[in-house]
Amino acid sequence: MKYYNSVLDLIGKTPLVKISKLTNGIKAKVFAKLESFNPGGSVKDRIGLAIIEKAERDGILKTGSTIVEATSGNTGIGLALAATLKGYKTIIVVTDKTSLEKRNYLKALGAEVIVVPKTASTDSDEYYVNKAKAIAASIPDSFFASQYTNPANPEVHYLTTGPEIWEATDGNITHFIAGIGTGGTITGVAKFLKEKNSNIKVIAADPVGSIAKVYKQTHNLHPSSPYLVEGIGLDVIPEIVNFDLIDEIVEVEDIDSIRMCRLLSQKEGIFCGASSGTIAKVAIDIATNLDENSIVVFMVCDTGERYLTKYHNEEWLKSHLPNYEI
Repeated sequence: MKYYNSVLDLIGKTPLVKISKLTNGIKAKVFAKLESFNPGGSVKDRIGLAIIEKAERDGILKTGSTIVEATSGNTGIGLALAATLKGYKTIIVVTDKTSLEKRNYLKALGAEVIVVPKTASTDSDEYYVNKAKAIAASIPDSFFASQYTNPANPEVHYLTTGPEIWEATDGNITHFIAGIGTGGTITGVAKFLKEKNSNIKVIAADPVGSIAKVYKQTHNLHPSSPYLVEGIGLDVIPEIVNFDLIDEIVEVEDIDSIRMCRLLSQKEGIFCGASSGTIAKVAIDIATNLDENSIVVFMVCDTGERYLTKYHNEEWLKSHLPNYEI
């Protein structure tokens, strides 16, 4: 018999898929790393399990413990998936920007979901990270997962995602494109790839309105402005992101991110969200100016089923992007 002991054994080893229709006329090869193939449907399954297993090794978690996290949704799903199988409770704090699909998925996994305003300032008690910290502090035998500071986040990408990409491209990758949410994916993968070949270019795709690009260029902080893309973009600088490993940050307008995520579905059959659209837009734009020896790999963060009421919904598009042509 061939089988897996649990769905947790299915995390990682996600495939690369060649982009063909959207790269017509481009000499470079462009590949999507389909993290939607993880059992919880996103790249965050990797860190959900890794953070829990590190806390277990450190003696922090035990049967009946409560895991608390602040998230745009996918990390919460990754944590709740692993917690359900390991016997832990989960309390997940999200903002009202988080899609209904993600909130309902979290509830389906048994998590308690607390929603706070996206507009809450970073020094407010209602800011989602501050809210999660306060909840964890108020509950005995609880653990604040802290994906933005937890070293298990970039480490799992250094140990798994980076090696997978290197092996799948036979070590010939020339450009890696990802977003910056916590910074874990891009930091961990970049560290591994640059240790293998320091000439590999690592480019961060970021929404217009995020503070990441200005911070990398000047190390100055400034207020973020609203954007529609979920899951990537910064309003504070996470401790775990290593900007020295990122060669360039390219900003993308919401309308271009959403257009690309819909094109990936319609032209390539890759159903994804707007963060993946942001990343794909940068990857394809960069590939346009590369030669036939170049290999570009970009992350597809999750599945478009998480955004059926948003980016893949015509009424939502008309309401939020009136200039968007459907």
